[in-house]
Amino acid sequence: MALQQSFQQKLLQKLSPQQIQLMKLLQVPTAQLEERIKEELEENPALEQVDEGFEDEFDIKDEFSNSEDIDAEPDGSEEEYDNIDISEYVHESDDEVGDYKLRDDNYPELDDNRVIPHKAESSFNEIMLQQLGLLKLNDEEQIIAEQIIGSLDDDGYLRRDVNAMIDDLAFRQNIEANQQQINSIIQQIQQFDPPGICARNLQECLLLQLKRKAASSIDIDFAIKVLEKYFDEFTKKHYDKIQKGLNLTDDQLKAIINQIVKLSPKPGSLLESSTSNENYITPDFFITNNAGKLELTLNSKNAPDLRVSEGYRDMLRDYDKGNHKDKRQKEAVIFIKQKLDAAKWFIDAIKQRQETLLNTMEAIMKYQHDFFLTGDETDLRPMILKDVAEKIGLDISTISRVANSKFVQTEFGTYRLKFFFSESLQTESGEEVSTREVKKILTDIITAESKKRPHSDEKLTEMLIEKGYNIARRTVAKYREQLNIPVARLRKNL
Repeated sequence: MALQQSFQQKLLQKLSPQQIQLMKLLQVPTAQLEERIKEELEENPALEQVDEGFEDEFDIKDEFSNSEDIDAEPDGSEEEYDNIDISEYVHESDDEVGDYKLRDDNYPELDDNRVIPHKAESSFNEIMLQQLGLLKLNDEEQIIAEQIIGSLDDDGYLRRDVNAMIDDLAFRQNIEANQQQINSIIQQIQQFDPPGICARNLQECLLLQLKRKAASSIDIDFAIKVLEKYFDEFTKKHYDKIQKGLNLTDDQLKAIINQIVKLSPKPGSLLESSTSNENYITPDFFITNNAGKLELTLNSKNAPDLRVSEGYRDMLRDYDKGNHKDKRQKEAVIFIKQKLDAAKWFIDAIKQRQETLLNTMEAIMKYQHDFFLTGDETDLRPMILKDVAEKIGLDISTISRVANSKFVQTEFGTYRLKFFFSESLQTESGEEVSTREVKKILTDIITAESKKRPHSDEKLTEMLIEKGYNIARRTVAKYREQLNIPVARLRKNL
């Protein structure tokens, strides 16, 4: 087959490096933005963070601009060097910038030698190893016990199979252990605190906790029998079968169930405060109600003060005044230009990020005006990403990036922006309401129901239809599952 040449014309959509950088910054929540800026400051010496009140003299270009100077990647060629316009980076007014404009003596810098105290914490694994030191074990048993403790998950369960641990000990520790030896050590670790540690499943975990309690209690003895013989019936709340099988009275059954529900299904979580750091939500926006007028502000951490380094500007100024320009100097100038461009792009992206966040949140605030005044979820209007995108003239994907990772603090609590988006549902009168409003009413109905006779999905559907909401039973079941509400049988209490 002969080789042929042909011309093809294709239409491609290409994002500039600055657009890609902006999209990535939009996804960064406020809690991580400061760390992202620190990374950029470390990577680019031409970028600096300055005090409030400094005004950068660079003209920031639009991030959606398709100009060649933004899209083109510097390649370090001779042609690129010859095309450098120094006036773009150096201004006559730069010499007039005094130090007093760049530093405020009223806020002196922190002492770098200051000692910052850190909280001393012990991990879950360390706490278990400390208790292991109380056992009298030989060297081989100590290694086996450490292997078992290392296999515990965050909830305190031993999910790894005994045979798998035997293989791990043989290949990694050169120890030939058997099931009986490992099970014996597991039983000793199960006596550690908190009770229920090192259980293989939920049933064993609950039994370990009950057996650590006073054995003289009749309720505890019966509770152990329930978990040993009727565990499946207990998890499915088939209390009539348990009552019939053990010949219990109603009061006895209530006392037994009360003993079991007090147990911890995740004993490892009792040590959570020592094993993990607490996660705090940092709001990106603040909405306040000022005499009936909503006011929107952006978190101050969303607005860092950045500028291009004066030192790098001076380097280009010295280059412009010089006459002799050798190859090494040319390479240095190209490097400086690349860093200056990157700094300008990053400053532009931060500013565009602020503008995009404010425009998006302002559109959401206007759309859900009634909710931000009252805090009542039934005041939420149906709103999808397309509604906000069309209102502020941005792409749906941009709105999605903002909504998925940002939070707003109101007088009624802190909400993820995604909370305000919902589909619509028609009432009997033809009015469109938010599905979140229907979920709120569904939650209120289930909360107020009798726990001895909870409503079935069919009954819930009938009650919603009576309130004027045209909804199918399968839709009610879907909303119930989204709200993490179990079926009527599992909501039933004695």
